[in-house]
Amino acid sequence: METLALFFHWLNLVVPAWGLAALLAAVLAWRGCARPRWRAGLRHGVWLGVCGSAVLIAGLVLTGRDGRMATYAVLVGVMGVVAAWRDSVGCR
Repeated sequence: METLALFFHWLNLVVPAWGLAALLAAVLAWRGCARPRWRAGLRHGVWLGVCGSAVLIAGLVLTGRDGRMATYAVLVGVMGVVAAWRDSVGCR
């Protein structure tokens, strides 16, 4: 497989995780008490994106296919838990 094609395959694998991470990070930063908000949002986004990417890669390894609905259900659950955890530690 060509290098550029492989890059786009991996990019398409993790785009759902980073898209959801961007949405959740924006909400957490807007809702949070940390200043400056862009820095808190960036921190939330990295945590959420890495955890979501790990879930999608684990789903690919365990099921052998990308895009299974069970993997996306676990992705939403894990990112919800991580977002709740990040929200609870954000104002200390």
